[in-house]
Amino acid sequence: MQISNLPTNKSTQQDLVLNIRELHTAEQQNWDALIKNHPNGCFMQTSSWADFKEIEGYKSFRYGLFLNNQLVGGCIYYLYPQSNKANLLIAPGGPILPTEYAESALQLLLHTAEKLAQELGAIALRIEPLWTEKPAYLQKFVRAPADLLPSETLLIDLTPELSEILAAMKPKGRYNIRLSQRYGVTTEFSSDSQKIPVLYELFWETVQRQKFFGEPYGFFINLCQTLFKSNMAEIGLAYWQGEILAAILVVYCGKFAIYLYGGRSLAHPQVMANYSLHWEAMQRAKLRGCQFYDFYGFTQDVNHSYAKFSQFKSQFGGQPIKTIGAQDYFFYDQLADTLISLFQNLAGGSK
Repeated sequence: MQISNLPTNKSTQQDLVLNIRELHTAEQQNWDALIKNHPNGCFMQTSSWADFKEIEGYKSFRYGLFLNNQLVGGCIYYLYPQSNKANLLIAPGGPILPTEYAESALQLLLHTAEKLAQELGAIALRIEPLWTEKPAYLQKFVRAPADLLPSETLLIDLTPELSEILAAMKPKGRYNIRLSQRYGVTTEFSSDSQKIPVLYELFWETVQRQKFFGEPYGFFINLCQTLFKSNMAEIGLAYWQGEILAAILVVYCGKFAIYLYGGRSLAHPQVMANYSLHWEAMQRAKLRGCQFYDFYGFTQDVNHSYAKFSQFKSQFGGQPIKTIGAQDYFFYDQLADTLISLFQNLAGGSK
């Protein structure tokens, strides 16, 4: 599928034309390089994440924007087919737009999404770019009722020297890291699939204790095995006297290292194992060339469900960042068809 040379999508320079087309498999590496180097690149827009979501039952549609044959942006759309509900086309972490042609690029992506929606019976497109301000050209998008990603997070700047990163933490954070080191807590990072059950056991223990939604074991198997293949993730474990007390899953994407999942045991809380674990994760991310450690999900609202986790994360310092959150664009023809079908079914059911 190729959409090109639409009058409203031509660049202002006569010799530059912005086109959109489906990405070839051979272009996967170029696409991932674009995502990892783009200032708003997100791991959920990488080919590996799309592969993982397909294993989970989603369909993915991968489109690139080309400026005179040079890949400059695009979007991976996802859809989870549901026969008894209105389908939604989603783009977590997307779209990825070239700065100088953002508005015309969005129109091309929107036009493509509309065609996909017609084919797939989707009523709306939900995007969630990692932007801190909503641009005027998103005026037809409305704030979605649910986010695909946490719209507030906490970023630790990894560019200073380690001593400076430590100095920027709250006193309690530094104290607990050093306390953990004095106790002799050790850490191990690995992309060995044998570590997945260990991660999941501590994750699930934490889910039950904190009473929040937890993904099933199969989700972690698919996620870790897919991202391990592309060197995009590691499991970190914290040990004390031979016992594993804490575990985290860190995802790497360009300049970001993202703390995606984790869990800890209630045993031996005095050794502060999770402090050593995150501090070591930050140091590993810095060595990999990451500029930020993303604590992924944060709030300054004491009444928010993330409040307790956020209090722990805030001990490491960092800068809270708010993005515009998920935004919905409704394809009204499909929405009308869905509503008519729904009403017809209801009418039929009432007979």
